Amino acid sequence: QAHLVESGGDLVQAGGSLRLSCKAPRMITSTFNSATMAWYRQAPGKQRELVASTTGGRTATYAEFVKGRFTISRDPSRKTIYLQMNSLKPEDTAVYYCNGINGELPWGQGTQVTVAS
Repeated sequence: QAHLVESGGDLVQAGGSLRLSCKAPRMITSTFNSATMAWYRQAPGKQRELVASTTGGRTATYAEFVKGRFTISRDPSRKTIYLQMNSLKPEDTAVYYCNGINGELPWGQGTQVTVAS
């Protein structure tokens, strides 16, 4: 069983929305509840970058390039974090991953988001 399973990516038009999910089935619930979890993305030819994070206390932090457009949330009962992405732009095209804030878990396969202009 994978440590992290991302889903929800798709091909959308600019201005559209998507909701990504990331399940952490192998995390102990108490660990998940206290962990700062994050979404990252990696575009072709670029390094992986931090998109958003949420602490155990549900304080959210966002990269400047997604502020006001993306919302991170978490559901402890499902050991899942979400990324609601609105007003998508072509430059948001990337593979999206989740992990702890320090990337301490084995990376999942990611989920592809493609935004067409």
